[in-house]
Amino acid sequence: MTGLYDFTAQAIDGSEVSLGQYRGKVVLVVNTASKCGLTPQYEGLEKLHRTVSPRGLTVIGVPSQDFNQESADNKTVKTFCDATFGVEFPMAAIAHVRGAQAAPFYAWVREQKNWQPAWNFNKVLIGRDGRIAGTFGSGDEPEGPKLSGAIDAELAKA
Repeated sequence: MTGLYDFTAQAIDGSEVSLGQYRGKVVLVVNTASKCGLTPQYEGLEKLHRTVSPRGLTVIGVPSQDFNQESADNKTVKTFCDATFGVEFPMAAIAHVRGAQAAPFYAWVREQKNWQPAWNFNKVLIGRDGRIAGTFGSGDEPEGPKLSGAIDAELAKA
């Protein structure tokens, strides 16, 4: 695999999605959880989605039970995200984000950067070229200076 666009993923509604549809966009992939102290980051992620997507950013949430803080099924996760945070950005189906069972995207990130999520709400920034532009921890808030600076830098690239 050479970049994000080579992958497919299962959406939270069960459909298969080609990530090639995001070609030319900056993409922020975030492993999420509904029952975590960091769950309020959904609010900042949704704000990013609404305010920065017109400039070419796509936020993708990947619910994961790897840290034992996610609901048991996709329908419950979707209902929670919609009702609590009004999430409109794309959400993947519940997936593993670390270890031997990691979803192909996360296995690729680990292979490329020797990195995997250490906790919920870790972030992977993908540049317009489909390659990894940076990885960020749970403490890097969606609207914080470190992450927003990296997003702005990627959006500025042609």
